[in-house]
Amino acid sequence: MLGVLIILVGLQRLWELQIAASNVAYLKKRGAVEYGREHYPVMVLLHSLWLGCMVAEWWKGDLFLHQALVGIGWIFFLTGQALRWWTIRTLGRRWTTRVLILPGEPLVAEGPFRFLSHPNYLGVTLEIFGLPLIGGCWKTSVVFGCLNILLLKHRKKIENAALQAGISGGDGRVCEAS
Repeated sequence: MLGVLIILVGLQRLWELQIAASNVAYLKKRGAVEYGREHYPVMVLLHSLWLGCMVAEWWKGDLFLHQALVGIGWIFFLTGQALRWWTIRTLGRRWTTRVLILPGEPLVAEGPFRFLSHPNYLGVTLEIFGLPLIGGCWKTSVVFGCLNILLLKHRKKIENAALQAGISGGDGRVCEAS
């Protein structure tokens, strides 16, 4: 079952990259400015390696399939998926996988943004920790979950710097990235 989920998530990520590319083009035509471009390839690499390492760990067979961890994995993964798609739906054309600031646009304050400042980041984090646990790939869960948290900590600094530069929007509510 994990193999099917990995393939589906990989296809989902490719589809999301197409959506994001379309939204980036739309936003740039409207005057959006990109920040933190240098970290983006690292993010793409991290997500790709996460899927690849999960396959390798699963293939190797050194798994820890404890019923409670598998259950936690499902809860994290499904909650992460729901939160990310709620965010994507709420942001619509403003959602991208990059940090883009659209000057003059108000921050989105509806949907998950009523409760969280970075719901997409939380959703991705839950998925990265959760999906590997479903198949017993605890090493992938821990390593990539922690690496993702470090990368998102850096990414939040980029968004906050954009805000401090006096540009309206940015903290993930105008054009939030995954």
